[in-house]
Amino acid sequence: MTRYKLTIEYSGTKFIGWQKQKKGYSIQETIEIAARKFLQERVTLTVAGRTDKGVHAEAQVAHVDIKKKIKITNILLGLNYYISKGKFGEEISIKKVSRVPNDFNARFSAKKKFYDYKIYNKEFKSPINFNNTWWVTQKLSIVNMREAANFLLGEHDFSSFRASGCQSSSPIKTIDKIFIRKNKNIIIITFVARSFLYNQVRIMSGTLKDVGTGLISPQRFKKIIQEKNRTCAGVTAPAKGLTLMKICY
Repeated sequence: MTRYKLTIEYSGTKFIGWQKQKKGYSIQETIEIAARKFLQERVTLTVAGRTDKGVHAEAQVAHVDIKKKIKITNILLGLNYYISKGKFGEEISIKKVSRVPNDFNARFSAKKKFYDYKIYNKEFKSPINFNNTWWVTQKLSIVNMREAANFLLGEHDFSSFRASGCQSSSPIKTIDKIFIRKNKNIIIITFVARSFLYNQVRIMSGTLKDVGTGLISPQRFKKIIQEKNRTCAGVTAPAKGLTLMKICY
């Protein structure tokens, strides 16, 4: 068996998420079916982090073990060909294939994950940006959002930003960096950490949006972290605004 690392880009709009399920089309199953047709053998992908329904990825990472000896270029071309023939296959692309040691693990070897949450901040909607941003009509204060975001840095109990379905054994996580910038009408919030709780990035983004509108002050945001209570935080921002940008190993 030879282990390969796959770097994958996809639009999550039409999928039920990364993980294969009994109903609906998943990114994982779409790729595994394509791989089975191409390789004529069953394979199972191990992913760095499962993304939810509607969430996108520019550089998701998964690893796969293959019995046959095949050139890397042929694996890349073959997988993409068969993926394109599958349901919603045009929404997925394998960007890179590389051989890795057998002790490499896409999930457990990951050191940092970079997520971008994008908000389209204008009074009228943008059809071009509709599927990959959250449309917010109220004017947002970047200054206040940055001030509040600083309170998230470091190690904290993130219970206030933890969804009820979270299966993590502990709410303690460490956020290394947060960047908030604006490009024309799009506000981009970048979160960097080794791992996140279920829906943590989307709940933090939803609450930071409330800081931007003035509904929550930066100091109140700090107290929300300390209260360790999900009901104190803001809404869970829509999945379509979230993109997994990069994973470092």
